[in-house]
Amino acid sequence: TIFNTIRISIFSLVIGFPMPIILALLLNELRAKKFKKTVQTISYIPHFISTVVVCGMVTNFLAPTTGVVNVILNMMGAKPVYFLSIPKYFVPIYIIMEVWKGTGYNSIIYIASLTSIDEQLYEASMVDGAGRWKQFIHITLPSLVPTMVIMLLVRLGSILNVGYEEILLLYNPSVYETADVISTFVYRTGLAEGRYDFATAIELFNSVIALVIVMVSNKISNR
Repeated sequence: TIFNTIRISIFSLVIGFPMPIILALLLNELRAKKFKKTVQTISYIPHFISTVVVCGMVTNFLAPTTGVVNVILNMMGAKPVYFLSIPKYFVPIYIIMEVWKGTGYNSIIYIASLTSIDEQLYEASMVDGAGRWKQFIHITLPSLVPTMVIMLLVRLGSILNVGYEEILLLYNPSVYETADVISTFVYRTGLAEGRYDFATAIELFNSVIALVIVMVSNKISNR
């Protein structure tokens, strides 16, 4: 479960962390205000959809007989696949779902940071002959770095706390080998099996490791 937790967390961090930054930078470059607001609103909506509903949508989309994905595969001549019962598919499905659900909402803080950048910096760079790319490299990106570091520290602090609600709603015994994480193991051990002492010890271990990661990451970022 530790290995599964770390693997899912690292993939979520590597793939999910840059996405809100990229979305915020793309939205910042838009000049059509109505289109920009429309894109922002659409990208925020998934965050406000209930986790149960989102997992239900994923289950329906990937259903072996009536799911959209398998219907398309059937039209292409391929056999239907029960994705949620195959261990190797679980992590990609979870990552894609998390990215879709959280990218828009998580981009808000980066958009706020971009709007707080002094416009005089851009005006001065234009006088010096800097184009859009050089403005991005020397003004926009450095101005975002403090916010990026803080958000990275927050993510690192919860690296062992993979969203167990989504995993509980999606996984089944056939994918435990890749899907079972510390949080779900604590849930099953403590509430399902009644081994409260063991579950508490696991969660305490989890919290101590998270604290150490945050402290080490904070020292590295200060340097």
